[in-house]
Amino acid sequence: MAMRHERKLILFFCAVAAVRVLIFSAAFPFFNNVDEQAHVDLVMKYARGQVPRDLGHYSSESAYYFSLYGTPEYFTATQQFNTGTFPPPNWTLPAEQRDAAVDRAAAWWENNQNHESGEPPLYYAVAGLWLNLGRALGLTGGWLLYWVRFLNVFVAALLVWLGFVAAKLVFPDEQFIRVSVPLLLAIWPQTTLYSVTSDSLSPLCFGVAFVGLLKILEARPSLLLAIWTGLALAATCLVKATNIPLLLVAGLALIFKIRNATDCRKLRCLFAPAAVLIGFAAVPIVLWFAWNLHTFGDLTATASKIDFLDWTRKPLAKWWPHPIFTLTGLQEFWPQSIASFWRGEFIWRGQRLASQLNDGFYWISSTLVIFFTAIGLIWWFGELTRFQRQSLWLALSSFIVLLLLLVVLSIAFDFGHCVYPSREHPYFTSGRLLSAAVVPFVLLCSYALKCAVSWIPGRWPRMILFAGIIVLIAVSQCMLDRPAFSSRYNFFHLNQTG
Repeated sequence: MAMRHERKLILFFCAVAAVRVLIFSAAFPFFNNVDEQAHVDLVMKYARGQVPRDLGHYSSESAYYFSLYGTPEYFTATQQFNTGTFPPPNWTLPAEQRDAAVDRAAAWWENNQNHESGEPPLYYAVAGLWLNLGRALGLTGGWLLYWVRFLNVFVAALLVWLGFVAAKLVFPDEQFIRVSVPLLLAIWPQTTLYSVTSDSLSPLCFGVAFVGLLKILEARPSLLLAIWTGLALAATCLVKATNIPLLLVAGLALIFKIRNATDCRKLRCLFAPAAVLIGFAAVPIVLWFAWNLHTFGDLTATASKIDFLDWTRKPLAKWWPHPIFTLTGLQEFWPQSIASFWRGEFIWRGQRLASQLNDGFYWISSTLVIFFTAIGLIWWFGELTRFQRQSLWLALSSFIVLLLLLVVLSIAFDFGHCVYPSREHPYFTSGRLLSAAVVPFVLLCSYALKCAVSWIPGRWPRMILFAGIIVLIAVSQCMLDRPAFSSRYNFFHLNQTG
């Protein structure tokens, strides 16, 4: 009976996540500062079966949508307009004035290249099918754009359930962790979930893979488990190229499993599932590499994007004299990366949607989670089983390998005339690139919090403390994102006409 009530509670958390993403996706207008134009263009191209073979230009269809439904509110302050307010949306203008404005802006977009064209295809193929479903239902114009965004509603709900499954696998006897993991995921304020972007699918794909790896560690793996875990790993990489380092986590899980085998018979039983997992993970990725080599000329299709952004690769010897290895540089890189992992990277009216208080809470608490979890795994073995220790190592490794990727990206390039990252600020602080590991990281957070509050007597005081943290995150982030609701360019104003 208790388990039934717990499942109902988790389903409620799934609904909370879905409603939250639905409301904020509707509140933010198109097109945000995190390359949303580029992602929408690719979704529209994939929806029509037009798979990019080079950077290519923005399509006329996409340019029309950008020009008609785009807002200046992300980058521009009201003081930059003579009237002191933002102009009305183009779709509300009289027909002649609207067409002239759209034609001017669309011509500019069509003359520019889409630098994201070489990105892995999975998200754009899925979102393209979803867009075609919207068209079949009769959706057009701005309604169709928001329909694509609303795909993230299902991602958010499934992410919460995956967190519950992972927590239940690792800590079946710890109700606090089983409840706190999905609740943290339900209010995770990462703004990629309010945007059309391939980053939104990364947490779900690796969340499935992480659960599969945990099941492989827990018991004798079946071939079916190996197949869907391998496919989930492949999907993780085919959503975002920066997720490729997460394959190292799968390797670590297999190493743990082999070390757990106590005799040759168990080792032989592991051979087939391990081979199947590796095969189902590797084949789709190798096929994607082959396609990239054939069409773009390099394995990951990033060379043309690097040229477009005016980056140049630095020789290995020039990697180390970098400010990230100084105390000042670390103080720049670490807080910004961790804070943006939690709250995202949206700018509104030229200012980051962030506060020093929130960011301080995010990066300090996350630093403590990583530090004390690592200390506990190295020295405090008593209270954890071997499976739990290995699961937490997998969770920690998932986050660390992506964090190390940000470090490598920061030091490996001269960023030329690029605005972000730049020569003046050569730090890759896009926390959304860490978001694939959100399920493992939230599991670490819940475990660390459980250890931290263990000295508090009684169950209810602990729950009240945790509830206070949840309210702090949810309310403060709602306050920060609140200005988007007043925008005349958002979903709630689409039915306005001139």
